[in-house]
Order: sequence, then C-alpha cells, then structure tokens
Amino acid sequence: MHTFQPFSINEIDDLNPFNKIGKEWALVTAGSKHEANCMTVSWGGLGVMWGKNAAFIFIRDSRYTKEFIDNGDVFSIAFFDESYRDALNYCGSHSGRDVNKFDEANLTLSSKHGIPFPDEANLVLICKKMAAVPITEEQLCDKGLKKKFYSDNDMHTMYIGEILETMAR
Repeated sequence: MHTFQPFSINEIDDLNPFNKIGKEWALVTAGSKHEANCMTVSWGGLGVMWGKNAAFIFIRDSRYTKEFIDNGDVFSIAFFDESYRDALNYCGSHSGRDVNKFDEANLTLSSKHGIPFPDEANLVLICKKMAAVPITEEQLCDKGLKKKFYSDNDMHTMYIGEILETMAR
C-alpha cells in the first residue's frame, strides 16, 4: 500500500480540470472497502458550490457505479499517471456487473474512513455527495445534444460532491 499525505486542494498547482478530467481522465469509485465499483470519467469539473470546494461528475443511468453512488453518501475521484492509461481504458469499457474491475485492471482497492479508492492513484479526492441532479431531455437547451449523446435515451445524472479531503503521494 502507498502512503498518501493530506493536501489542501488549493496547494495543488497541476489540478487543471480540463486536463485532469477531460484529457487524462479520472476513476470514480463508490461503495465500501469490502464491495466497491469504479468507472472511468472524462466529463466533470471542479469548483465551488454552496460555499464548499466541490467536484462535479456525470454518470449515465445505465452504469453499475451509479447504483453504488446512489446507495451511498460518499465517493472518490482518483487521478493517475500516464502508465495507468490501459487500466483506465479497461475500467471505462467493462461493467462491474460482469467482472471485478479492480482485479482485471490490476488495481488495489484501498479505503480512507471506509471510502474506497484505488491505491495506485497519485491524487485522490474524497467526496461527500451533496446533490444528485438527473439530466433530462427537457433540460437540454441545445437540442442537438440529444441526437449526439443521448440517442439511446441513456441520460446522465450530475453528482455534486463536497471535497472533504485531498490526498496525494
């Protein structure tokens, strides 16, 4: 197991969400230290909401990880170096309903305060769910988004999480 140190999120200079989430991707994990599921995300953001440092993630209704997030109060967002790109690809293209993604992607399930995260990450955000906002077709102002991203009606839910702790190694 790696040793993680707590950091203030304000002290992390290379936490550009356009790069970290949009290009490098992240792994969202939810559940418990005994049973968890993870999935790769490339849509999301970081900012301030309701006076708290917050993370925003988007998960499709069909995803197995959504069940874990819906049934719990906490989740983690983990960032990796480039050598884990294959693991992120795997976790983004296979369902935890069918396989144990941690085992198959050679990742180690770890936890902090019972909140699961992959031990191989370089940076982990521990989040408490503040809101779950379903995105519906009616809410899409740009109607072209329906055809481009939701032709199968597999919509997203936006989760807003308070960043409780930031850990880096």
